[in-house]
Amino acid sequence: MRIIGRTETIENTIWLVLSGTGVEFYAKGTKASIMMRADGTYDRDEVNRARVAVYVDGERVRDEILSKQETIIPIFESEIEETHVVRVIKLSEAPMSTCGISEINVTGRVWPTQQKEKFIEFVGDSITCAYGVDDEDRDHHFSTRTEDVTKGYAYKTAENLGVDYSMVSYSGYGIVSGYTENGEKFSAQLVPTYYEKLGFSNSTYMGKYLPQNFDWDFTKRQPDLVVINLGTNDSSYVLGKEDRKEEYINGYVEFLNIVRKCNPRAMILCTLGIMGTDLCPAVEEAVARYREDTGDVKISSMRFAEQLESDGYVADWHPTEITHNKAALRLTAEIKKIMNW
Repeated sequence: MRIIGRTETIENTIWLVLSGTGVEFYAKGTKASIMMRADGTYDRDEVNRARVAVYVDGERVRDEILSKQETIIPIFESEIEETHVVRVIKLSEAPMSTCGISEINVTGRVWPTQQKEKFIEFVGDSITCAYGVDDEDRDHHFSTRTEDVTKGYAYKTAENLGVDYSMVSYSGYGIVSGYTENGEKFSAQLVPTYYEKLGFSNSTYMGKYLPQNFDWDFTKRQPDLVVINLGTNDSSYVLGKEDRKEEYINGYVEFLNIVRKCNPRAMILCTLGIMGTDLCPAVEEAVARYREDTGDVKISSMRFAEQLESDGYVADWHPTEITHNKAALRLTAEIKKIMNW
């Protein structure tokens, strides 16, 4: 199989942690199915259970919430031998739940699809995860049932460009503070803390494994481009205060140094703006300072257009798929320009 995103093989299962992780392969035969293994959320937490989709030849054929420890998902069945491209994607994000592929059963044979020439890593928050995109009521709150990363701007951008991707994204997370409702810093939800790990989750896999206890091996595949979209949650802490804005800029520069250490050859593109543009100037200042401090010119910034009321809102005022489509077009055009793709 071809692996998609940051995964780990644990006790003969392919552990899917972050949004958009999965596998893709050719299956030739008369029948195919997979067995998915849930983490500890399956029997106790309806809001946070992992959501997984299965595609056959680019068409979604199954959309599953993993409510049992093991779930067999049929893929296709035919009286004659057929060859199909099968893709399995984790639609929901890591902190709430993880899952694994424990079996792939085909009455025939399986072989991997070909790796794409280009590779992008997306680093972000709930927007990158496509939080609530399947819930059109802005007053509703989080559920993995309404989170679908394939409807988000990052996945759509990768599809537009025909490239491979990896996503490191967590709802509510920031650079120096996670989302806070009282203006006090929330240091427990910071992307830099877990960037060099397989991921982060509140739920154990097989009763003992946590992704934050596994270092990520960046030599597995180096991205051509790293797209960072962080600051929306920090803005709930910064609140226009100059000292906190400076703290955010300094924290951003520190994170850029980490990203560069891990990805020495990649272009870095720093973005912000879909759910608010308050910190866009701070992002641009952080990029300028990093460039001046290091002499690294393989970095740039881009502002997204802020979401429009006329395009609607989904759960907790997050962007609709219409907004994600617009953002993907904007980002796709920028990437083509700076990467000459």
